[in-house]
Amino acid sequence: MKKRPIFILGMVMILIFISIPVIHVLKTKWNESDIKNEIPEGYTNDASQLNLTKIDTLIKVPASQSEIENQLRQIIQYAKEKNLKISIAGAQHSMGGHTIYPNGILLNMLPYKHMELDEKNNILTVGSGALWEDAIKYLDKHGKSIAVMQAFSSFSVGGSMSVNGHGWQKNLPPISSSVVSFSLMDQSGKILNCSREENPELFKLVIGGYGLFGIILDIKLKVVDNVALQYKYIRLSTDKYPSYYKKFISGNPDVNLVFGRLRISDKHFLEEATINYFEKANEKPLPLPLQNAKNEETKRLVFRSTVNSEYGKRLRWDLETGMNKMTKNAVYSRNELLNDHVSLIENKDPNSTDLLQEYFIPERNFSQFIKDIKPVLKNSGLDLLNITIRAVNKDEDSYMNYAREDVFGFVFLFNQKKTDKQEEAMKILTNKLVDITLKNEGTFYLPYRLHIGKEKMRKVYPQAESFFELKRKYDPSEIFDNKFYQHYK
Repeated sequence: MKKRPIFILGMVMILIFISIPVIHVLKTKWNESDIKNEIPEGYTNDASQLNLTKIDTLIKVPASQSEIENQLRQIIQYAKEKNLKISIAGAQHSMGGHTIYPNGILLNMLPYKHMELDEKNNILTVGSGALWEDAIKYLDKHGKSIAVMQAFSSFSVGGSMSVNGHGWQKNLPPISSSVVSFSLMDQSGKILNCSREENPELFKLVIGGYGLFGIILDIKLKVVDNVALQYKYIRLSTDKYPSYYKKFISGNPDVNLVFGRLRISDKHFLEEATINYFEKANEKPLPLPLQNAKNEETKRLVFRSTVNSEYGKRLRWDLETGMNKMTKNAVYSRNELLNDHVSLIENKDPNSTDLLQEYFIPERNFSQFIKDIKPVLKNSGLDLLNITIRAVNKDEDSYMNYAREDVFGFVFLFNQKKTDKQEEAMKILTNKLVDITLKNEGTFYLPYRLHIGKEKMRKVYPQAESFFELKRKYDPSEIFDNKFYQHYK
């Protein structure tokens, strides 16, 4: 009889243990607001939500290939007559005003999203306004998949090309390596075909050129087979990451997709990591419509519950590493894995925003970089939500290349309050991280907030001076303009 109270007490403790994380995640849901930051008419913004800017005109381009060229020529002529600048936008996921010019004309390229597949040569021709998710769904019907793309499918193809994004495809260069050619409307309204053989200088400048050289229209991309992939993971200490990566990833020809993650909770801060990878499986991949729906809202809430919460950060790490054990050897199609939407981490707090930063570090300085950033991040007072690691091979194609050798990309995600105080704190932190990056012979990625000064940017990108000179060569009236150009030129 005496054992009964002990049993009941044990059951109560178990229920409390289970309920605490559930309550924590549900509390995140309860505290969220359905109030969206509406953009006033005559204004635009980008993913940072910190670039609300008045513009002269927003123009949605036609979807039709036969109509777009004539309309764009008229817009360019009108801009010249009225002395207006033109900025070019897709999904606007860059964060430093790269798609915005104050009181200028903003071209919304999203309607221009036609697609055609050359199955014989494995080349997709796609309108620059198409989202990656559109391309994935189209290719899935043909048993094909995107060769190189970013982690989320909600970006535009032209936008990703303009920032020269990189993906989590194993040991590949950025998107530039998968671009066969593209057509570009220049400042005179002329259509130029750009490839490694035809207009090769423009080819290098436009990829990663942030819309400063003209309007990208049609893009030819290499595609690969859609395959079935089996999930694997390794949990390890961060100092072993490079050696384990060589052994289990670089040395394994079956690995197709891979990313790493660093532990960011105070307990074991940056001391633990996971390598998550997907190997080819001897199965036929299911088409997208037949794959199991995932509980995306639960995933999002677990992620959002880490904001300003040490408990939430620990919970997410424990849940993810626990789920890794449960889902190990699960099989997915390549297209299913690539087709994640940015809404998976959506921030519904109107008083804060999520900001990305990214640093590319050569393998020889991997461990030292982590050692150097540890105290800086701990003392910043800013809320770090995530650090993902991706290996990026040397980029031979873009002029403003950030991967000048094989590097590891560290992708930071912060939550920042929309206050002057936190904006200044983020600027200070960013400059400290860039200094550490320079010390470790690395580079930083340019699509994010414009917190780095002109001189320091040129230390990381010594080719910037000639890049801007070539901008003025190809666009002497500087009709294609944006905040990024104004800040760094």
